[in-house]
Amino acid sequence: MIKIFMKYDFIAVGGVTEDITFYTNDGVLIDNKKDILRQKLLAFEYGAKMKINKAHSTFGGGAANVAICFSKLGFKTGIVMAIGRDNRGKKIIDNLKKHKVDIKAVKRLRDCESGFSFLLVGQNNEHIVFSNRAANSQLQLTNYDLRILKKTKWIYLTSLSGEWEELLKKLFFLKNIKIAWNPGHIQVGAGCRDIKRFVKKTNVLMLNKDEAIELVLSDEKNKLKVRNYLNNLKNLLVILHSWGSKIVVITNGKYGADAYDGSNFYHQAIVKETRRIDTTGVGDAFNSSFVAGLEIFDNDIKKSLRLGAKNSASVISQQGAQNGLLDKKDIL
Repeated sequence: MIKIFMKYDFIAVGGVTEDITFYTNDGVLIDNKKDILRQKLLAFEYGAKMKINKAHSTFGGGAANVAICFSKLGFKTGIVMAIGRDNRGKKIIDNLKKHKVDIKAVKRLRDCESGFSFLLVGQNNEHIVFSNRAANSQLQLTNYDLRILKKTKWIYLTSLSGEWEELLKKLFFLKNIKIAWNPGHIQVGAGCRDIKRFVKKTNVLMLNKDEAIELVLSDEKNKLKVRNYLNNLKNLLVILHSWGSKIVVITNGKYGADAYDGSNFYHQAIVKETRRIDTTGVGDAFNSSFVAGLEIFDNDIKKSLRLGAKNSASVISQQGAQNGLLDKKDIL
């Protein structure tokens, strides 16, 4: 029997999780200016028992977050991911179906639990994520998956684990498909030597400031750059763009986001949220909305950045990484 594959606008590839978030006021934020890669630390008293103010269970994972964002903005969206055959995996699937994300390429693995994360949130909404990759680290691409991926306009890559280099080789070998990439900490930690060959084939590369600094420093010729040079976003954008990506975007928390296309620099301030509930998934909301904006606004980077900022503000105003994502009618 011949299988007919639908045409997608976006397919997200990467991790999916259940997110268990708990809030505490007992942490202390420490400036750590001696280490440019760890400029702020959230510390707790050793051996103490900390009070949790409240806790929530929601859905997350980079691939799920961006897939739902694209779907809500009106795009035909699929996802390539791996889950266990457990109750958590079933809940993850049901959530994706509810948001009209196609699940043909979902891997349901035996003897493996579905991914989950513990998110620790401090009194000023600073957060740390403890991630159990679980089934996410077992993700592999079959010929069936590749046939599906050939039917999309964009592939959006999020954090990968396990045999991630083999995954990237297969994905970047595909022809006539645009790739947006938000590398995970494993890819950033691997550094310039291992990922530069993929960056040069990327249409949009997206990082936060700390990740951008770490990646730039992984190139030997940048090792002696001074702190002030590395803290300048324009310098980071120029270096990363020189690696080959058509557009580079760097997010910088409360200072907004910046982009560079080789000709022009763009800056987007944050859009003030109506209320500040949860910062989880803000980066995913911004980056995927930016890429969606390139389609909606015919490659207008300025308007796309604005959409990213607006959707981020909406996500911050609700609990979880997905609950605040805007619908297409909200942006028109």
